[in-house]
Amino acid sequence: MTARKTVLDNGMTIITEKMNSVRSVALGIWFRVGSRDEAPAEAGMSHFMEHMMFKGTPTRDARQLSEAFDRLGAQQNAFTSREYTCYFANFLDESLEGAFELLGDMVCHAELAQDQCELERQVIIEEIARGEDDPDDVASELFTLTLWPDHPLGLPIAGTREIVGGFGHEAAVDFRSRHYGTANCIVAAAGNLEHERLIDLAQRYLADLPQADTVPLRSSPAPSAAARAFKQKDTEQAQIYLGTTAMAGADERRFALALGNNILGGTMSSRLFQEIREKEGLVYATYSMPQLYQDSGLFALYSGTRPENAGHVAELMEREFDKIAAEPVSAGELEMARQSAKGALALSLESTSKRMIALAQNELFGSPQLDFDELLARYDAVTIDDIATVMAELGAQARTLAVVGPFTQQNFETR
Repeated sequence: MTARKTVLDNGMTIITEKMNSVRSVALGIWFRVGSRDEAPAEAGMSHFMEHMMFKGTPTRDARQLSEAFDRLGAQQNAFTSREYTCYFANFLDESLEGAFELLGDMVCHAELAQDQCELERQVIIEEIARGEDDPDDVASELFTLTLWPDHPLGLPIAGTREIVGGFGHEAAVDFRSRHYGTANCIVAAAGNLEHERLIDLAQRYLADLPQADTVPLRSSPAPSAAARAFKQKDTEQAQIYLGTTAMAGADERRFALALGNNILGGTMSSRLFQEIREKEGLVYATYSMPQLYQDSGLFALYSGTRPENAGHVAELMEREFDKIAAEPVSAGELEMARQSAKGALALSLESTSKRMIALAQNELFGSPQLDFDELLARYDAVTIDDIATVMAELGAQARTLAVVGPFTQQNFETR
């Protein structure tokens, strides 16, 4: 499997990967705009626009759009991140043109009608309320806000009830005109398709996108300071996040970080899982995770535990973070982490959806489009010293602790 890329005269980027072993296609229309690109008064607008694209065009209302996808046997959806918005569909290869026409109609011609804006902002307010009822979501957002208190990367993707409650037709039209241009658009597809065919479809069905250079100018977040944040919530478990800033998404050290993450908390044989769950029985879920962005990133450890154990569990998380930052991992741990990463990679490359997403994310991050053998070689090249260097760098940085539970900072204690 080899990726092919074409940049059209209007600035739009087309990336494909042909997979001869499948009869399906995953197609995504991506825009380089996410929550970090929003002004304070429009926080949540990227996510709002994602919803509104499905609410009707001059030729199809919302129900007709859904029915048209169903007639193609396609599964359609969208998602918004801090750095991009994606509209996608998965379908039988023979439905490529029909699915592209539908997605193109949505992103080019969505009416963004005022009555639909009023309805959909209520739906999003319900979505925000649902997240507020999920202690893990609350803790995750508290962690990023505390890690980056003065940067939009720290803000919630969905925005707030107050701001979203004011969104309407004019604001949506203005936002689309500023961010949904050809130079800001990436069309990515993986599966049983031809690259030249996708170029033709993009030129036909995305012809009405404005030909404007709307690529966002982003400022990098400042290094985070040591911080602790607590939110009192009546829950059965305390939700704990501990972490720091990390490298950007295209950094070559990401492969060493991935293996270090597997060793620390990425698998059931990881140190966090074995020490906190298997040996002490203090948690059901504990793990670590990197989240990398265009120019920065974060590395976080998570545990959920009964409130009376929260202090001790946080101490154990600190201990394991300190240990992997100070001491080289063993050869056996490295080999297990390597094989786990390679196995996960092999499984992901069998999915047209995951491959399509990888194609677009590599382009967004400025990473090379590596094939399977090249990715395996990157993991095979990681050494114990590589992991030690990356984890020592992370461990030496200021850390953020965020805790949600039925207590205040004053009665949260570590031994």
